[in-house]
Amino acid sequence: MSESVIADFVGSFNSEVSSRAEPVKGRILLSEKRLVLAADEGKVTIPLTSIFDVAVGHVPDGLGEFFSSTVTIAFERGDRRMVAAVEAGEDKIDKFTTVLFKAILNGTDMTVRHPARVGGRVTGEEFEPARLFLKPRTVQFTRQDDQVDVRLPSVSGFDRLTREINGTDQAVLAVKHMADGQSLTTLAATDSARKMSILGRYLRLEYSDLMSDLEDVSLSEEQIETLVAIYSTGPSVSLAAVLGQDASQVSMILNDLQTDELVADGEDGPTLTPKGRVVVSNHLEDVNE
Repeated sequence: MSESVIADFVGSFNSEVSSRAEPVKGRILLSEKRLVLAADEGKVTIPLTSIFDVAVGHVPDGLGEFFSSTVTIAFERGDRRMVAAVEAGEDKIDKFTTVLFKAILNGTDMTVRHPARVGGRVTGEEFEPARLFLKPRTVQFTRQDDQVDVRLPSVSGFDRLTREINGTDQAVLAVKHMADGQSLTTLAATDSARKMSILGRYLRLEYSDLMSDLEDVSLSEEQIETLVAIYSTGPSVSLAAVLGQDASQVSMILNDLQTDELVADGEDGPTLTPKGRVVVSNHLEDVNE
């Protein structure tokens, strides 16, 4: 490999390119241009430009049931779509996955509208050119005069929309996240449908962790009502008055919600965490169905 290597470790892998049904042990090498899976019997070279999906923890049917901590890479070879699964220790797979996403996405030309919304209010911001970079637990959009940082732990949801940009309809990723105690929506688009899909996959990885955390949270009606009240009222409004309860009772409820990481202390009073916003959003969707 003539270009510099950014990941090099020993693991097991399998690919539809190989004729073997079971995974083989070998070296996994990643540069800024290609991924190479090398074993004694040969190697599989996957240009990064051919990768259209990266999935963690899932092994497609047909590659065997021999894997545990895995990352699966979907790529194109000629007119065929193929997959390769890589297995190693959990720490190695986590690091490799992060480096792989960075190698594919860093420097991608984007068009960004930020903030598109502040709370429920639509702003007058326009779409501007930007470049995408993945930072530790952050997706960064670097514009000409500033940068937009979307912290992954603050993401409370995202959606795929269509918006007119420069006279043409484009697929747009809408990311809801928190910053400085406010709920913001950032819209991001790129001409590459492949990279848009991979960026969405990267965001879903963090969001799936948040949703997994919520599976262990069981809330009473009082707690849900309190979360909705925080979402619906301003910081100067008394929660006790809104809920019709004693201040001491509301304080106890807030303490429990803080323990579950659904509420945090803000400068002007309690605020919802990303997990709390997801709970409220799901509750409101159920009510409005």
